[in-house]
Amino acid sequence: MERPAWAPRGIDITVPSVSRIHDYYLGGSHNFEVDREAARRAVGFLPGLPKFVQADRAFTRRAVRWAVGQGVTQFLDIGSGIPTHGNVHETARAADPGARVVLVDHDPVAVAHSRTVLAGDERAGAFTADLRRPREILEHPVTSEVLDLTRPVAVLLVGVLHFVDDADDPYAAVAQLVEGLAPGSLLILTHAAFDAVPAAEEGVRGAVEVYRAVRAPLVERSREGIARFLDSVELVDPGLVPLPRWRPESDVDDEHPYAFSGFAGVGRAA
Repeated sequence: MERPAWAPRGIDITVPSVSRIHDYYLGGSHNFEVDREAARRAVGFLPGLPKFVQADRAFTRRAVRWAVGQGVTQFLDIGSGIPTHGNVHETARAADPGARVVLVDHDPVAVAHSRTVLAGDERAGAFTADLRRPREILEHPVTSEVLDLTRPVAVLLVGVLHFVDDADDPYAAVAQLVEGLAPGSLLILTHAAFDAVPAAEEGVRGAVEVYRAVRAPLVERSREGIARFLDSVELVDPGLVPLPRWRPESDVDDEHPYAFSGFAGVGRAA
């Protein structure tokens, strides 16, 4: 397989990546055949899976625009993925040209592409880090250079928490992130909900096995378990709701059934 110029030398392009699989679902071009094959296997079990990922991205755009409307113009996107069309950087800048954005991911391809997109932009940056080590993210030089943590920041955990096992204590990691933020900061998150997927249980389990095979096991949590991630912040209206129901900008009845296969919520730090 020929290595494209955008693929860092240190990565194994024969192994699927969740970032690149989701790039494929979103219509992006930074993925390999091995990623597309994994995506097709997952979609074979859950035909509407790309619609869920697209609904996740649509929520992100709405939440970022809302945050800017609240006067929060600094964004720390953890688990940012590959910056396809309508990413946090584009959405924030469209709402406020002076917005500052830091993109963080553990996938070197996602970070390499982010750096290319953000090259020469002093109000943006990207680096490799892991949500499970929140202090490293908050104390990273790129974070310090781009963001002023004494002022409100919107932290995004979109489509990432359902990949973090309870054994890694993601609740503590999220709480530590919030502790490091200034009052008035925002926590923006989404999480898949297995019991809301409009498919038979064997279809859900089949898709879960595909992700497990690419070393990205999905973690099932109840709505109450998802809500716990927001315990350290004050929920803003409309609370923790299915993705399309968070401050919709169009008729929710027109949404694809798979778009409701996860919850979204935003909270404000005291």
